[in-house]
Amino acid sequence: MNRIEDIKNHYRTFVNDFISKTWGSQIIVSRGKVFNANRLEGYVVVDDEDEVKGILTYCTARHKCEIVSLNSLLENEGIGSSLIEHLEKYAKSKKCKKITVFITNDNMHAFGFYQKKGYNMKALHRNSVIDSRKIKPQIPLIGYNDIAVLHEVEFEKALK
Repeated sequence: MNRIEDIKNHYRTFVNDFISKTWGSQIIVSRGKVFNANRLEGYVVVDDEDEVKGILTYCTARHKCEIVSLNSLLENEGIGSSLIEHLEKYAKSKKCKKITVFITNDNMHAFGFYQKKGYNMKALHRNSVIDSRKIKPQIPLIGYNDIAVLHEVEFEKALK
């Protein structure tokens, strides 16, 4: 049976290593904002053997919550969905009015996932990834399905 845990010291090393390997470094850049994996709050989904199956990191400020990263180590098992639902409950308890997430233009899978979860496209940030590469050169030029990674699409969900 899977359970959701806060990223604490026990899971921090795994999360940091996973983000470094998956995202190219400890740094995640979105719309010019730099996030360090070491400092992000978040959740992990773990199984009965305490193995991590999914990771969500986020930041909150001024009644807004931003998803910084979401990774499921097992696709189509409900791991990403359970992490999103957990974050939405937390954000509501902190009086956040909305949750935002920025997705690069190549990530069609994420586009569908977030829309199914009630997130709406708010804005297209043309060529924002070009600027982000000045901060983090590890961002690939070509992403999923051999699509050039150039833009970020902002999704948003209002919380009631």
